[in-house]
Amino acid sequence: MRLITILITGILIYSPAISSTWGQANQAGQKPTVIIVVGAAGTEEYGVQFTQCANLWQEAAYKGNVESVVIGLDEGDCDDRTILQQTLQNEPNETDMALWLVLIGHGTFDSRTAKFNLRGLDFSSEDLAEWLKPLHRPIVIINTTSSSAPFLNKLSANTRVVITATKSGYELNYTRFGQYLADAIIKPQADLDKDGQTSLLEAFLTASGRVSEFYSAAGRLATEHALLDDNGDGLGTPADWFRGIRPVKKARDNTTLDGYHAHQFYLVRSEAENKMPPQLRGKRDQLELEVIKLRDTKESFSEEEYFTKLEKLLYEIAQIYEQIEKNEKNIK
Repeated sequence: MRLITILITGILIYSPAISSTWGQANQAGQKPTVIIVVGAAGTEEYGVQFTQCANLWQEAAYKGNVESVVIGLDEGDCDDRTILQQTLQNEPNETDMALWLVLIGHGTFDSRTAKFNLRGLDFSSEDLAEWLKPLHRPIVIINTTSSSAPFLNKLSANTRVVITATKSGYELNYTRFGQYLADAIIKPQADLDKDGQTSLLEAFLTASGRVSEFYSAAGRLATEHALLDDNGDGLGTPADWFRGIRPVKKARDNTTLDGYHAHQFYLVRSEAENKMPPQLRGKRDQLELEVIKLRDTKESFSEEEYFTKLEKLLYEIAQIYEQIEKNEKNIK
């Protein structure tokens, strides 16, 4: 069992590595789903790149025992807008299983509306927001296109992680963020906290770093700046607001900082995490979020109050791991 170290005012406290708040283990036979939408390529070169990205996401879903659906690569019916809408309608509305929606392709923005380019009719951020309304479950939306930022503003919600390749609808050039993110999602090199699994946050930070390296090496001004939103404020946070995997700048109006929930989404779990009962994992994860929230608001408490609250939370986490160890011994 891997442990991470939390440094709090000079005292080292050991806590289990953060994992997924919303369980990935089977729930009544259900699994998380990854819907991969490949848009109109425009050129053969882009078509090859988009197909490679889709294949990487499919590979991640397979390794993580997650259901995957690919739209846009078949040679049949090209009404991909209707196919996507129907696919979302067929998804369970009420479940703890996460739905991942990955958009690969080109985007446009006309100063009012951002759209994702499909074969056939395109769809807008407003369209997607409407299609997702019936779904009351954890959702990840990843738009890797140019002009994708308005999707974040429109789709942000408390139960969602939204990632866009740009910080504005006016970043119109082709983006490289998507290919780097697809490559990072299951790469050991992207496992920044070394807990044996790569979270969505870690993949986002790794891909953003590679984007910066590309433009720096080419001696070019960056024309894409990816954002991540998981606190529901619709603003998003760039990668350079993080030190390691921790956000280090204050959010507006004391809103919970972005990144904590994204670090709890995995497509491929470590062996230890897969063995953990989903009910205990969910309880453990919520307690760890409370530890993080307490740490971020430390100045609101006296030193005695702070450490009393912290000790209680860490004790509850320790009890969960003791229960897991007892269960494993009973099985043996």
